[in-house]
Amino acid sequence: MHTDAQMATSNVPAVNPRNHPAARTKMQPSQRRRTSLGLFGKYAVAVATSLIAIFPILYILSASLNPNGSLAGSAGLFSQLSLENYLDLFDDPAQPFGAWFVNTLIIGLMTAAGTVLLGGLAAYSFSRMRFSGRRFGLITILLVQMFPQLLAVIAIFLLMKGIGDIFPALGLNTHAGLIVVYLGGALGVNTYLMYGFFNTVPASIDEAAKLDGAGHARIFFTIILRLSAPVLAVVALLAFIATVNEFVIASVLLTDPSKKTLAVGLYQFIAQETSANWPVFAAGAVIAALPVVLLFFALQKYIVGGLTAGAVK
Repeated sequence: MHTDAQMATSNVPAVNPRNHPAARTKMQPSQRRRTSLGLFGKYAVAVATSLIAIFPILYILSASLNPNGSLAGSAGLFSQLSLENYLDLFDDPAQPFGAWFVNTLIIGLMTAAGTVLLGGLAAYSFSRMRFSGRRFGLITILLVQMFPQLLAVIAIFLLMKGIGDIFPALGLNTHAGLIVVYLGGALGVNTYLMYGFFNTVPASIDEAAKLDGAGHARIFFTIILRLSAPVLAVVALLAFIATVNEFVIASVLLTDPSKKTLAVGLYQFIAQETSANWPVFAAGAVIAALPVVLLFFALQKYIVGGLTAGAVK
């Protein structure tokens, strides 16, 4: 005689019966062989790709620790270890590496923050508002990005020279002027990137907020930006990396040695053929890469986990 509890248990259907060992389909030998070969191929490609990516890092790290003073003498990986090159970076007053590092951090962080804010505002306008010239503006933004940055160097120099005559704080040889130029250059592609992500946020959320009395500014800053954390993190990281690596415009606009960025300043170590100091340049390159790596790890949780968090919201 079955009790009520036993009858209730027997009537409950099995949950996910495929996970039960008896329900699993036994693989044939040929299937197991194909699966093993597939896994082996994936691991082989992953290992080969990792070695290709890691080798330049190991080489530049080895060269930075080699006190030999020549690029040819640094061919052997970690044959000699010394921190002499790192100390030499800060010894020469004519090449203020510490000032270059601080300048790069300030310019990079402010450019990243400004790019996220301006790009987000432009992307929100294109995504949520309907106005004349909207489609033409989107196409223009995309087309302008196809022209190489080198074409605009002369125009940027003359423009900044003219602005400097009126507003010296934004003219040549100023960090504020360089940041403004970077913001203008990064606005197009990042606006288009954020525009695509904003379109995935349901417009019904905006309509519900409007019924509660929220305006566009409140919807943008309190709803859209929070739901768009993944793309904001990606845009900020890309803008920071581009600013740290940018050389051409910074070398034209910044002439004072103490106002240069790392990309421009480090080039001085290898600019002269007879006195190129590659190990010191390698040490500077290693230190220059640290902010990018740290920022990547700081934003990684938003880049990877933010997509699922945004979907739940």
